[in-house]
Amino acid sequence: MDHDHAAPAGSSTVDVLALVLRLALLLSTAFLAGGGLVPGPARRTLYVLGGTSASLAVVSEFAVDVNVVALAVHVVLAVAVPILVRWPKAGRWASVALLVLVVLETSSGGSGVGFALDSVFVAGAAVWFGFAVNGPVPTSSSSSSSIRPGPLALTLGGLLVLAGAVRFGVSGVGFDRRLHSTVFGIAVLTVVVLPLVVTGLAAVLRGRAYRFGAVGVALGFVAWSALGAIPAPPPLPVPGVPLLAGRAGFPVLVSPQRPGRNLVHFPASAGEDLSAGVRGGVLTKAVVRAGAAGTWADVDLPAGRSDLEIHRGGTTTVVEVDAGETPGPSITDADAPECAAAALGGLVAGRSDVLTACPSGALTPADSGALVKLVEFLAGRKPSAITLVEDDSPRGVAAAKLVRETAARTGLAVQPDAGPDTALVVVAGWAPAYLAMTRAAESQRLEPTHQYGLYLAPWLLNGPIVNAVASASLPLRFDPREATAVGYAVAVGDRFGGESPSAGGFRSWLGAGNPAGDVQIFAAAQVNAMPMYPTEPHATGMVMDRDYAGQWVPDGTIVPITSVLR
Repeated sequence: MDHDHAAPAGSSTVDVLALVLRLALLLSTAFLAGGGLVPGPARRTLYVLGGTSASLAVVSEFAVDVNVVALAVHVVLAVAVPILVRWPKAGRWASVALLVLVVLETSSGGSGVGFALDSVFVAGAAVWFGFAVNGPVPTSSSSSSSIRPGPLALTLGGLLVLAGAVRFGVSGVGFDRRLHSTVFGIAVLTVVVLPLVVTGLAAVLRGRAYRFGAVGVALGFVAWSALGAIPAPPPLPVPGVPLLAGRAGFPVLVSPQRPGRNLVHFPASAGEDLSAGVRGGVLTKAVVRAGAAGTWADVDLPAGRSDLEIHRGGTTTVVEVDAGETPGPSITDADAPECAAAALGGLVAGRSDVLTACPSGALTPADSGALVKLVEFLAGRKPSAITLVEDDSPRGVAAAKLVRETAARTGLAVQPDAGPDTALVVVAGWAPAYLAMTRAAESQRLEPTHQYGLYLAPWLLNGPIVNAVASASLPLRFDPREATAVGYAVAVGDRFGGESPSAGGFRSWLGAGNPAGDVQIFAAAQVNAMPMYPTEPHATGMVMDRDYAGQWVPDGTIVPITSVLR
C-alpha cells in the first residue's frame, strides 16, 4: 500500500522529455500504419509520416535505452510502408507488421488482458487514422464487399469505447478523487470520455466523422500510450489501517492512522536527519526508541484527511493520510513501536486490517503455553531463583502471574533482584525488556550475574533487544531458520528498507488460523558461526556475509538449544 505523492497532479518520477518523445513516435507510427492499411491517395503524407517515425525512432536511441534490433525493424518498416503502398498487398502486409510493432511498443511488456486491450485500442485507432489520412473509401453499389465508412466508424468508435471502459475497470482508480487529482486518473478518464464523443460524432456525421473525430482519437491514443509510463496512484488511505508509503526513496509507516497521537516510523536505512508533521503544523524529529529498530516520530493527526510532511535534509515529501473521525485503540507510549511493527507484518502480507488492538493487550494461549514450558525447563536446571522483569500492560501482568504460579508449582523462587546463580526471565514489553537486557549485560560484565541464563518471552524476538546482550534464549513455536520464517524476514526487509523481523510482525504476516507449533528453546547470539577471512577459500555457495537477507538476528545467529518441550 503506497499513499504518498509529490504533488496533487501526479508523480515526479516520470521523465517528461522521454515520455513526450515516446508519445510522438507512437502517434506518428500509428498514423503511418493506418494510412498504409486503408487505400487512398495520400502517398506524400505517408512519406512525411514515414520520415517522421523513422527520425523519432533514431532520436530515441540517444535519449532512452532502446533495443537496437527493435529500432532497426521500426526504421525499416517506417521507410517501407510509404514505398510499398503502390503495391496494395505488399503495402498492407508492411502496415500490419508496423501496427503489430506499435502494439508491442505501446504495451511495454504487458500481457494478458492488458495486451489484448492494447491491441484493440491501437488497431482501432490506427484504422481510424487511416481513413482520416486518405479520406473515406467510396461505397460501390455494385459490390457487396465494399467498405461502408459510416457503419465502420460506429464500429471503430464502439471498440474504442469498450476498450476504454475495460481499461477504466482494471485501472483500480474507481470513481474517487484520484480520477481527477492525478495524471494517471486524468489519462484514464480521457481514454473513456473521448471515444464516447467520437462515437457520438460517428452516429451523426457517419462517414465524415473520420476527419472531425481524428483529433479526439489522437488525444485518446496519446493518453492510452502514456498510461504505461505514468505510475498508478496508490489506493486511498483507510482510517484505522496503518499506512505504508514508499515512493519517497525510503518507506514510511504511519500507525494507527487515527485522530490524535500517531507514530511515524522510518527504517534505519533512511538515515537520521528525518522529521515529520502535519502540513502547517509542528515538525517532530524522528528518534531511536528503546528496543525498536529505525527511528520514530510522534505526530498528532487531525480528524479526516490531511497531508503529512516528511523532511529529510532539504527534501520534503508529502504523504496523504486519512485519520477518519473515530478514535482508535488506547496504545501506551511504551508499546506503540511493537504495535506498529506487528501491523507492518500484515501490510507486507498485503492485508489492510483496521488496527483494533495491540499485542500487549492480551496474553495469547500460544505464548502462555510457551512461558509455562520455559519455567518448567528452568526448574529442571535448578537455579536458586528466577529474576522476573514485568510491566503493567495486560499481557505483562498476565504473563508475570503465570510465571509466578508455574514457578511455585515447580518449586522455584521468584525474586526481583539479580543474583549470581539466578535466571533472568523478561515478560515485559519492548522498551522495558531492552532496558533490562542492557542492565543485565552491564552486570555480567562487572561480576557473575544470572549464570543460569537470560530468557525472553516469545514476543521479544526482535533484533535490538536480543542484540543488547551477547546471548539470550527464547521459547519459540517456530524455527526462525525455516523457509516460512525466512520468507517473512526477507519480505519485511525488502519492503521496509532492511527492517529486522519481529515475532509480532511474523504472526500478523501469517494471518489468523495459522496453527501454533511445538515449543523449543532457541538461543540468539552475536556470533559468526564460521568465522573466515574474506580471502580464505570456502565451499561453493557458502554465504560469507553476516548481513545476508532473512536473518532474524542482525549480525548474529539463532539456533535451537533444546528438543521439543513436552
